Amino acid sequence: PITQQQQQQAQAARDVNTASLCRIGQETVQDIVLRTMEIFQLLRNMQLPNGVTYHPNTHQDRLGKLQEHLRMLSVLFRKLRLVYDKCNENCAGLDPIPPEQLIPFVEDDSSKHEDRSANQSRPATEERREILEVNKKLKQKNQQLKQIMDQLRNLIWEINSMLAVRN
Repeated sequence: PITQQQQQQAQAARDVNTASLCRIGQETVQDIVLRTMEIFQLLRNMQLPNGVTYHPNTHQDRLGKLQEHLRMLSVLFRKLRLVYDKCNENCAGLDPIPPEQLIPFVEDDSSKHEDRSANQSRPATEERREILEVNKKLKQKNQQLKQIMDQLRNLIWEINSMLAVRN
């Protein structure tokens, strides 16, 4: 007869650590990227039959490799979905942590003590409001930089077009 301890051990063996699941997911994503790069490499090396001497054996070999890579890619995506579902299942009961709290801030030693005492007296809502303000300003600055980069790109394009016309 199976004891309760043996049942618990069997259940523990079935329950995989979420961190190791995430590692497996990361490796799976890396495999997907690698397979995708290999698929693009195969596609780049394939020649279109546009009047060029055509070797059916080579074409069939490359086509077989391409189909195998696509099949493996499909398997990897299914594996990734299973890992994703299992991680979500394991984390379903946990309280979500805002991403801002997961990002470590680098501080120099002199400001650490001052900031700690100031942070202890300051309410969390005020700190959150400040973070939102900073994020808003950052988005505005990013938008301005994007506009400047677009203007520079257009200017360079116009200069290159004028140079091409002169030549």
